[in-house]
Amino acid sequence: MRQAWSGWTADTIWSSVRRTEHLQSRLFAARTPRRSQPGRQPRPLFHLSETPPAGTPGYFVALTFDDGPDPQWTPPLLEVLRRHQACATFFVVGERVRQYPEIAQRIVLAGHALGNHTMRHPRSFAGLPPNRIREEIQHAQDAVIRATGQAPRLFRAPAGNWSRTVLRLADEAGLQPVDWSIDVKDWHAPPARHIFDAMLRSRPGDIVLCHDGGGDRSATITAVQAALPALRGRGLAFTTLKRGFPHSRLDATLAPGLPSVLSR
Repeated sequence: MRQAWSGWTADTIWSSVRRTEHLQSRLFAARTPRRSQPGRQPRPLFHLSETPPAGTPGYFVALTFDDGPDPQWTPPLLEVLRRHQACATFFVVGERVRQYPEIAQRIVLAGHALGNHTMRHPRSFAGLPPNRIREEIQHAQDAVIRATGQAPRLFRAPAGNWSRTVLRLADEAGLQPVDWSIDVKDWHAPPARHIFDAMLRSRPGDIVLCHDGGGDRSATITAVQAALPALRGRGLAFTTLKRGFPHSRLDATLAPGLPSVLSR
């Protein structure tokens, strides 16, 4: 049963525990001499690699949008991204892809990347039995492949609900887990100004979490439209997360026609 305490839901607390566990393990590893390990331990990506693609100073930000596709909000968002020649990664819900395959196709044709965001977006995802977690991942994968002909290579757990089991099963499916470093918190429908201000906190290497489904996203679209030129004016460029990048290395791809700010 979900419980709430001081505005925090049990889902949020569970997610925070897992994120803290990950950050503590990274801190411990940084202070401990490297030892040989029996195998690579999968972990979510919270930030783009500190090593930028060759020949660039690394001024990339990854815009990500969760919970779509949505027939009301995804098309106008795609139009905003097109007008500003910005690319993004959409973590899509399998059921929504089944309902609106043509929108998933439009995302791909526009040059954006698709990621797996489970089949039904269940709450307390990490608390599900392993077979349910595996099904949620695989069924979403199948839905995207049927709709677009492309297999996602990225995975984001609902609400950042990571656990060792979730990470292991995503890894077994050949998917790179992706988290975020900036959450604009548009999931609780704040004013557009709040979302805009949160996006403007972006720095090189940030992965920004927004949503194009799961509720009224008019404020998100308004904020994105204002934030894109403001971020580019600060010398930032936008990248899609195109494929798995082990050891937190990024395969960065600029959207077709994106004016380069990296030579300035």
